[in-house]
Amino acid sequence: MIRTLVISISSLFLCLFFTACVRDTDFDQAEDISLSPIMELDLIYFNLQASDFYDTINGTPILTLRDTTEIKFLDDSTLQESLKRADFYFKFTNSIPRSFQVDFEFLSEENNITYETGTAVEQGEVSTPVITEFTHIVEGEAISQLTLANKVVVSVTIPSSNENLQGTLNMKSKTTYFLEY
Repeated sequence: MIRTLVISISSLFLCLFFTACVRDTDFDQAEDISLSPIMELDLIYFNLQASDFYDTINGTPILTLRDTTEIKFLDDSTLQESLKRADFYFKFTNSIPRSFQVDFEFLSEENNITYETGTAVEQGEVSTPVITEFTHIVEGEAISQLTLANKVVVSVTIPSSNENLQGTLNMKSKTTYFLEY
């Protein structure tokens, strides 16, 4: 009985194997296959206090703060050839009663600017923080300039500051990379 069942199932699979549809199959299309993965990565973030914009020792305002972050993955030759588009997303939460200008400079290993962008951040209040979102899309010719960078410099500029200023400025960002192989 078991032997009959095994033979029946084997015969069924053998029939299905030989009757599979292979007609009208164009094997030349295999060369036209492309993969289009999408990668989402956190880029940079910061949490600044209002007191960071004032030098208490000298009693002077600090109007611009800068920070540099390495982004070495952009200098990979495979990525440079495959990258078709990059979407940058920045989310600022501001509870400092001042507006800000935030600039992003992408630099090469020799510290030459290869790509830059920036945005204004709306003024907030300590009791009611304001959220500012900024999306920047890089594609076409600008992609080749972006991929020359191996670090990004963020400059945060405040119009005025004093020792009594309170609040925080937080930023979170991510980048979505659209590749094609």
